Amino acid sequence: MDNVKAARPLSGAQWTISAAGQEAVVVEVGGGLRAYRANGVDYLDGYAEDELPAGSAGQVLAPWPNRIRDGQYTFAGQELQLPLTEPQRHTAIHGLVNWLPWRLVEQRPDAVVVGCEMPAQVGYPWPLSLRAQWQVGADGLRVRHEATNVGTAPCPFGFSVHPYLRLPGVAVDDLRLRVPGRSRLLLDGRLLPIGAAKVTGGEYDFTEPRRIGRAVLDLAFGDLDPALTHDWGSSVTLSGPDPEAAVSIWADPSFGWWQVFTGDTLLGDRYRRSVAVEPMTCPPDAFRSGRDVIVLEPGQTWQGSWGIRPGA
Repeated sequence: MDNVKAARPLSGAQWTISAAGQEAVVVEVGGGLRAYRANGVDYLDGYAEDELPAGSAGQVLAPWPNRIRDGQYTFAGQELQLPLTEPQRHTAIHGLVNWLPWRLVEQRPDAVVVGCEMPAQVGYPWPLSLRAQWQVGADGLRVRHEATNVGTAPCPFGFSVHPYLRLPGVAVDDLRLRVPGRSRLLLDGRLLPIGAAKVTGGEYDFTEPRRIGRAVLDLAFGDLDPALTHDWGSSVTLSGPDPEAAVSIWADPSFGWWQVFTGDTLLGDRYRRSVAVEPMTCPPDAFRSGRDVIVLEPGQTWQGSWGIRPGA
């Protein structure tokens, strides 16, 4: 009797959804996005079943995005120490759920709902229940996230996702980028914020579409321009030399920050192959600064939505 089991993908179970020429693959490990294509065009720089998501590709980042200096912060009089998940910079990066298993809650051809029960743990002693609905349709990919404090005390919370976008056949240098942020955070050598500066008229002003060129970007943009925001939120667009070739990522008003990363620290063929565009509810190091941190009371649920669509 053959007891050898089939090899399991490194990202766990794979849930494929499709409709109206759109297709996406959501994975069990981290509950993130492994692939997204529209009419046969891969707009997401994802990863294969037998790969780990390099550079946090497609991951869900909660209960905080980006970095926390030294993994240390204070909340409600408690001094807390998180594991240093980016030891080379002595930071805690990208939250606690990106390697946890997510379970299938509901599935239909065009949508999947997955959930994750994040336990209380050292450095973050509050349990959370997370849920995400991923759906594709004629208007692209749409995602709705929920996070509920299932503990007995208030907790700090922030959220982001980490998709890498691309236009096949267009190099990062040749992409035209538009970001609605009127300011950017200034960073130290550990990529931690030490201040802010207006971008108007400078090398980091992407409020009008502009070629990325040789710009090295790993920046958080805030102070969103009211002229570039809407009742439904804001968006970042990548377009090519042909204006018909474009992809946009949008987020609702609960996301007041955009992180843009041109992949300069990634290795091998992922170096500057695509651009990570991350809608964030709060800036880097928010648990220390307190800026735009969401405080979830016991039983309270946060909700936020974002999506990807072909075109500007």
